[in-house]
Amino acid sequence: MKKYFLLLVPVILFSFSSIEFKPVDKTDSVTFSIKNFGINTRGEFKGLNGSIIWDAANPSNSSFDVSIDVNTINTGIGMRDKDLKQATWFDASKFSTINFKSTDVTATNITGNLTIKGVTKQISFPFTVTPSTSGYIFEGTFSLNRRDFGVGGGSFSLSDNVQVMLKVYAQQ
Repeated sequence: MKKYFLLLVPVILFSFSSIEFKPVDKTDSVTFSIKNFGINTRGEFKGLNGSIIWDAANPSNSSFDVSIDVNTINTGIGMRDKDLKQATWFDASKFSTINFKSTDVTATNITGNLTIKGVTKQISFPFTVTPSTSGYIFEGTFSLNRRDFGVGGGSFSLSDNVQVMLKVYAQQ
């Protein structure tokens, strides 16, 4: 009996080392920047939802499964935001969320599947984790080609490359 108990101790401890956290939307920042006529144009999304399993002792046991509401896009110009929700761009009526699901996590890098407008591509980017009072702050930056996801057509004035910056506060 004592042997079985000793075998269960690591299993019990392991199960408590991975903790589920939820993004806290009011403090999250999912921003993007794209060159338009050579000038950086910025915007943001709100409404980050999902689950973050974080195991600080063994990050490879961690996972991210999060989504953002496309309808929350905000570039500071209402007419542009309305246009970005149309079929040519994000097609928000048909594809209301952008999703990310990790496939591999290390202490400094995350790889996963990003789905935009029904198109899924694998991305990988460095990130940092900072403990806070009741959770963690996850920060990272990556670039993507908007046309790989069918977002917008060809344009001589608008860059194909978009830089995405994440600052996600997650708590239990």
